[in-house]
Amino acid sequence: MSNEIEYKEINKSTISSDESFSSQQNSRELELSERVARLEEKLDQALMLISDIYRYGKLRDLLSAGKWKEADKETAKVMLEISGQTDKEKLTPDDVIKFPCSVINLIDQLWTNYSKGHFGFSIQKKIYESMGGTYDISNIDMKLLNKTCERLGLQLNNKWIPYENLNFSLEAPKGCFPVAWWDSPYGAKLAVYFLARLNSCKIN
Repeated sequence: MSNEIEYKEINKSTISSDESFSSQQNSRELELSERVARLEEKLDQALMLISDIYRYGKLRDLLSAGKWKEADKETAKVMLEISGQTDKEKLTPDDVIKFPCSVINLIDQLWTNYSKGHFGFSIQKKIYESMGGTYDISNIDMKLLNKTCERLGLQLNNKWIPYENLNFSLEAPKGCFPVAWWDSPYGAKLAVYFLARLNSCKIN
């Protein structure tokens, strides 16, 4: 009887040990999988930057030199190239909603890094959210969008400030740039579709 009890206790201990080992192994595998995913994401971004250095190199150099106006125009040029368009007039909200997340993220990182967090898509998104903005593309709130644009320094009294009159320095309102590519016949619709894309791409 004593031997039987001892056997059961040993068996329970073995099962418990096996379960603990299995749990630890699963935890390690999950952690390893997450680390690999993060490394792959960083590698993809690095490879994209290397393979497309001709596309992003000029933008990086302009931002590094603090030439915000030139960098803004270069950003618009790059975004048009990525979308397969050559004219801002032809860039549609449907083009914008399908914009590659990796490209948006890279451009945002360049802007936020070189402006020390003053400019960038992610900054614009945070300001839009702080104003109560949502990502319902079927219901565009023009009043809220106008308030957001005023906060970004793009409008004054519900009127757009001419592009050449914007403050192209770090004294400009936070999130003011990049904005050149917003100049579109689709107006607010294009802006809201892009903000929705920032949200779906988890640009923060």
